[in-house]
Amino acid sequence: MSLVIESLGKHYDNTPVFSQVDLTVAAGEFIAIIGESGVGKSSLLNCMAGLDEWQSGRVVHDGKDIGAMGEAQRAHWRRAHLGFVFQAFHVLPHLDVTQNVGLPLLLLGKPDPSRVQDMLAAVGLNGMGDRLPSQLSGGQLQRVAIARALVHRPRLLLADEPTGNLDPDTAAQVMSLLKAQAAENQAAMVLVTHSRPAAALADRTLLLRADGLYPDTDA
Repeated sequence: MSLVIESLGKHYDNTPVFSQVDLTVAAGEFIAIIGESGVGKSSLLNCMAGLDEWQSGRVVHDGKDIGAMGEAQRAHWRRAHLGFVFQAFHVLPHLDVTQNVGLPLLLLGKPDPSRVQDMLAAVGLNGMGDRLPSQLSGGQLQRVAIARALVHRPRLLLADEPTGNLDPDTAAQVMSLLKAQAAENQAAMVLVTHSRPAAALADRTLLLRADGLYPDTDA
């Protein structure tokens, strides 16, 4: 399932964020997007997820025009097809680690405790499933968010600075896991990051500027 972005443009009131963004990410392909702070990397990722609105262009996943969907349709599409690793974690404070990671499967009506435990082990959270988010460090919360994004085998995987709260060894482990899961599930994967080591794992690295996406000549 590919992701296709055509001439995408976004602005807030009269302030442009980005324009003329074109991108195709094939199934199983891993793309990294870098750029200066404030250039709109997170906003672009949110548009890909149908979480933000845009003013021109299209976002199409597996032939479905996300911009043409209503809010309820977008929510159902995200639930079934999208894994999103947010920079701010967005874990639910009243659910323990196991419940947070298993939530996507529960919402799909496909609970799978063994899959949840496999994901906890894969991100190094064995034995921590009964802890609440308030009992975890920032790095551990990031790993919960990553396990939750991967547990339902999404076909579109979006990650916003997923290694920002991790030590170098754990960051390398997590990036390898993300890349392996994208390949295994033939997911289109897009990472936005400031980390050159993380971006170096991608099949392609692109530079976001206000007037579009360009090959990263320093990659």
